[in-house]
Amino acid sequence: METKDVTDHIYYPVSDYKMARGEGVYLYDEDGKSYLDCASATFNLSLGYSHPAVVAAMKDQLDKVVHITSSYQSDPVNGLVRRLVEVSPDNLTKVHPKVSGGSAANEGAIKMAQMATGKSEVITLFRSHVGQTMMMTSMSGNAFRREPFPNLFPGSLQVPDPYCFRCFYGQKEGSCGMMCVDRLEDFVDYASSGRVAAVLIEPISGNGGNIVPPDGYMQKLRAFCDEQNIALIFDEIQTGIGRTGHMFAAQYFDVEPDAITTAKGLGGSGAQVAAIITNERLAGLPANHHSFTYGANLLAAAAANATLDIVRQPEFLANVTRTGDYIMQRLDDMKRRYPQIVDVRGVGLMIGFEIAEADGKPAVKLTNHLATKAMDHGLILRTSRYGYGNVLKIRPPLILTMDQAEEICDKLENLFLAELAR
Repeated sequence: METKDVTDHIYYPVSDYKMARGEGVYLYDEDGKSYLDCASATFNLSLGYSHPAVVAAMKDQLDKVVHITSSYQSDPVNGLVRRLVEVSPDNLTKVHPKVSGGSAANEGAIKMAQMATGKSEVITLFRSHVGQTMMMTSMSGNAFRREPFPNLFPGSLQVPDPYCFRCFYGQKEGSCGMMCVDRLEDFVDYASSGRVAAVLIEPISGNGGNIVPPDGYMQKLRAFCDEQNIALIFDEIQTGIGRTGHMFAAQYFDVEPDAITTAKGLGGSGAQVAAIITNERLAGLPANHHSFTYGANLLAAAAANATLDIVRQPEFLANVTRTGDYIMQRLDDMKRRYPQIVDVRGVGLMIGFEIAEADGKPAVKLTNHLATKAMDHGLILRTSRYGYGNVLKIRPPLILTMDQAEEICDKLENLFLAELAR
């Protein structure tokens, strides 16, 4: 069957690029051309392509046993549980490893919150992603994701995100009184049934545009949840496992959520693994209420253990901060020279920059054009909100060197010179 015939049978559309191999931060097509991957595949290759330590751990486990039922103990899963407790905020002491993706982890954390509080509804933010299952689609902060489906989970409400650059309330950062938290009580009183079990939040929005909350937001949100007996769940599917220069963004923002969900980067070089990490308050959900066949997979757990042993090292996390700061500085310089770049924001190697028209409105078409043209310059970029947004994201593997950070910025400069300097 020819390539064109095969792509006709793939359910979803794919690009014309056919990739052959990956190594470190680079992906290579069938003709041997290299692309520096600023999307880390699907934001999940924290250690890049084919990291030798991850590959070795998986090969070693492959020779022993690939999978067993989670009713039994095993060294890989025991090791994963121990490591996750060690690297998480001090209040999080329970690990649920029998989930095999971020969506399932988020749903499990919600079930835990519902059981612990005796309440049902969930608050999420505008532009939030939170997952692809029907329940998570229902809780997305984007109408275009919910529109095709008639039978959505009814118990969720979306509230304005802390998007200071385009504040929902028309306020200015530093003088707004943090209305994005203060008005939450109004949403509970008037837009809910009064039975809110959880706030599910991405500490820095992943798909939604790399929105970084202002100083004090997380502490104020934590206080609100405590006052209302609402569980605070951090969706760290993208921000976790070193992406912000800390193991979890909760540690960067210095706040203790009731639960953290993690996946994506936990697998290091692409192993499918996820977990829910909770405090004692959310413990007690019976196993039969949330368990998945390939959760707690031994091969994936072995990869996760190798990944955590590398990422948790102080010098590794310091390099994430150092290379991220360099890219932010270069982008800030480009922002001064290219008026289409109107905002640069990020923490560690979770960076985004916003593209706008001359009148300040989001330049969605131009944003997608830049992502497409970046391939010509050997650079893989992803846009926000599945192509509906106007933010380009810089999230390379965390093994990025300073020379490679410079290469990213040089390639961006070439892209902007070709497409913006007109």
